[in-house]
Amino acid sequence: MNDMSAAIRLTSLAHGGGCGCKIAPGVLTEILKASPVRLPPKALLVGSDNNEDAAVYKLNDTQAIVATTDFFTPIVDDPFDFGRIAATNAISDIYAMGGTPIFALALLGMPINTLPLEVIAKITAGGESVCAEVGIPIAGGHSIDTVEPIYGLVALGIVHPDKVKRNNGAKAGDRLILGKPLGVGILSAALKQGKLSDEGYKRMIEYTTKLNRPGVDFADMAGVHALTDITGFGLAGHLLELCRGAKLRANIAWKDIPCIEQALDHVQAGIYTGASTRNWAGYGKEIDLAAGIPEWQKQMLTDPQTSGGLLVACSPETEAEVHAVFARHGFADARTIGSFAAGTPGITVTA
Repeated sequence: MNDMSAAIRLTSLAHGGGCGCKIAPGVLTEILKASPVRLPPKALLVGSDNNEDAAVYKLNDTQAIVATTDFFTPIVDDPFDFGRIAATNAISDIYAMGGTPIFALALLGMPINTLPLEVIAKITAGGESVCAEVGIPIAGGHSIDTVEPIYGLVALGIVHPDKVKRNNGAKAGDRLILGKPLGVGILSAALKQGKLSDEGYKRMIEYTTKLNRPGVDFADMAGVHALTDITGFGLAGHLLELCRGAKLRANIAWKDIPCIEQALDHVQAGIYTGASTRNWAGYGKEIDLAAGIPEWQKQMLTDPQTSGGLLVACSPETEAEVHAVFARHGFADARTIGSFAAGTPGITVTA
């Protein structure tokens, strides 16, 4: 097991970790039903409809603000790594809209009487290190004393109003390309059980701290019709959002889906998160699984990803260029996993 810098295990202070602590999709839908429907201002190009990754507000003919917030409880025990993962995850929502980050605000909730101040300082330093890598400042924020450790960012970016990439624009025939392999939630579950190897931890940090910079390039590509990032609802959940938005059916092949090798070992041994089970309960009725697909593969499809990969819907003519963009940014695991077709919104999974 990796050498933790904090005497207290951060994950022991939280009931869940990372994007796995999101409210279950079915429960969230019920909560939002009670929200009043108001006519948004014309300048609000993207609001709360279709569970978009961020809001977008038009400033003028060439500029729009992209705004998002994301925070969660610890997914790892190392405080610096926790801060890095949380910041990367929040900034990913800017990239998922095709935006360029410009600055951030920090959100900090910590059990002050439980965690040493130097541990908390390492969490915030981790977040600051990612923002420095992106080239943006943390310009302020807010902090409170909480029972569980919580950290994240309000991230803001900018994009041309005509180049915003939404999650509802897929077209029949579009190819589906996934930028990162699945399995982060499973690795986090293995870590919490004390069963994650040093190599598994290394892979987990590698993927959760890899910034989804290709999103900026995708903004300039007319053949990229829809874009999102895979987080707490898993690949299946976020793909369903694309299907519902475009009123199309997605056909994906299990054999083409990239997965982290160590996560495959753990899930086949019965290690996965409670969130993956809740995810399936929330949307499983919209997914057709081929006969013979085992339970562990279903758990992988619903595995909550923290700082997961971009999911791209693009024209067949643009597919090679999308792969070239991913390769240029070092995303060697990017794979075409399926395509969209006319039909009832939902997902068909073949072996």
